[in-house]
Amino acid sequence: MKIDEIKRVLSEFTLFRSLNDTELSKVTDIAIAREWKKNSHVFHQGDPLENVYFIFDGKLKIYKSDVNGKEQIVAIMKKGEMFPHVGFFRKGDYPAYAEVLEPSTLIAVPISKFENVLIENPELCIKVFKVLGEKIVDLQNRLEEQILNNTYEQIVKLLIRLAQKHGKEQEDGTILLKSEFTNKDLANMIGTTRETISRTLTKMKKDELIEVDEEGDMILDIEILMEEIHLI
Repeated sequence: MKIDEIKRVLSEFTLFRSLNDTELSKVTDIAIAREWKKNSHVFHQGDPLENVYFIFDGKLKIYKSDVNGKEQIVAIMKKGEMFPHVGFFRKGDYPAYAEVLEPSTLIAVPISKFENVLIENPELCIKVFKVLGEKIVDLQNRLEEQILNNTYEQIVKLLIRLAQKHGKEQEDGTILLKSEFTNKDLANMIGTTRETISRTLTKMKKDELIEVDEEGDMILDIEILMEEIHLI
């Protein structure tokens, strides 16, 4: 990917939209584009924290692993997103694994060099804080869900969140959520078991709270799901 192409791609990210051409060039000058194969790891939990990545194309899974090898999915990330957010303000190691789920093109920005750019561009620094703040709010909400809600409510809220982020709106207002997440993936996102997810989804289909088409894709009505857990 050429320098001009990298600049064009970065200019589309929320973080950099307010920068003028000169400011954006300073970021572009230190950026590196690279393609990643499916099932490869961009970094492992515990690796030295060196880069922040911007997804030009593809899909990745960010997950943690405990001493027993149990996986906890933190996020599924697609084009237009950046990770890890802690990279801008945290020294040390990567706090999770980043696995490529489909062939991806990422733009890496070295943290040490980016810190100098932030110092020279206070407006960009403020923008970074805003993006990080939004991420913190999202994580706080998810933590509250685990503390305050039972497993059924967590599953319903997870479906709502996935539909809003990854779903495609249909003409009738429902959301089509492709079958890219296995029951194990869903379980790992909220710290439950695959069997619990399977039983709950089967019950929700029986109760006509969700539909599943011939390809295994879910058809969701967010309002119905929100009413189910008394959010509206």
